Amino acid sequence: MPITQVANPKSRLILLAGPTAVGKSEVALVLAEKLGGEIVSVDSMQVYRGLDIGTAKPTHEERTRVRHHLIDVVNLTEPFDAAQFVRLASEAVADIRGRGRIPILCGGTGLYFKGFLDGLGDTPRADAALRQVLEATPVPELLAELATKDPATYESIDRQNPRRVIRAVEVLRLTGKALSQQRANWSTPADEAGGSATEAIVFIGLTRSSADLQQRINIRVERMFKQGLVSEIEELLKRGLAENRTAMQALEYRQVVEHLRGIRSLDETIELVKIRTRQFAKRQMTWFKKYGPSNWINLGLQDTPESCAREIIGRWGSLNSDCIKAEAKQ
Repeated sequence: MPITQVANPKSRLILLAGPTAVGKSEVALVLAEKLGGEIVSVDSMQVYRGLDIGTAKPTHEERTRVRHHLIDVVNLTEPFDAAQFVRLASEAVADIRGRGRIPILCGGTGLYFKGFLDGLGDTPRADAALRQVLEATPVPELLAELATKDPATYESIDRQNPRRVIRAVEVLRLTGKALSQQRANWSTPADEAGGSATEAIVFIGLTRSSADLQQRINIRVERMFKQGLVSEIEELLKRGLAENRTAMQALEYRQVVEHLRGIRSLDETIELVKIRTRQFAKRQMTWFKKYGPSNWINLGLQDTPESCAREIIGRWGSLNSDCIKAEAKQ
């Protein structure tokens, strides 16, 4: 049966994070069904209408089973950033709570989780004139500037993601301060009882062995191509995909566009997407281990979404033992 009503509605919040392909979405679906919850997507690419296969967007059947928020909220030609996410996610959480249901924030975009919990800090808004200059500057030159003036960011940033490189240099030039220095002031959710002294938030991270995660990534990538990823991207290019610098940074989309432009064969593209996805998953884990979940669950081959959901409910109930009684469906 669903979770009983609790005394403190602000304590009813679950965050579920982890690397791509670890199984977050499946677990979140089960959690939502067991607890009477709704899912808030924490994914910087699922917000775009049309980016479906390559972002592993929940299916129509899954969205029928459980209500999802922050999916398909902007057109392909529109920008979207962390500030917009924080505003929309806060509104979604308030709406879900207002209807007596439980918000489950699930995804793999670390900055969005951090912004939701701790705010976005004092980093400046994008400067259109400076951004134009930086976008016209070769990425190797920008990386050289970072290596000299902000070596910490240089070491941790995705150097193959021009958008993030440009933003790091933009912040550096606008503020005179390294992006790494501004982020160093962030504390972990565990340090602040989940981001607020008045809220008991369970921030769960899911992980797997390297071999298991790699196999899951390979299967996922191959399935995406069989489902028609190339055709999806061909259609999206007609609708302005190439002009959206943010959307073009999505792993699968970037590589497939290069394939369509004749840079490499389809087989080479599939293998490259697998490699890039594994590298991305590793960077996600590095970020989350430093800034993210205070509770981790290491999933094995024998674990199911149901067993993982029961484990999360148990930890959540323990943290909120004074006001929460949870019982998973058998």
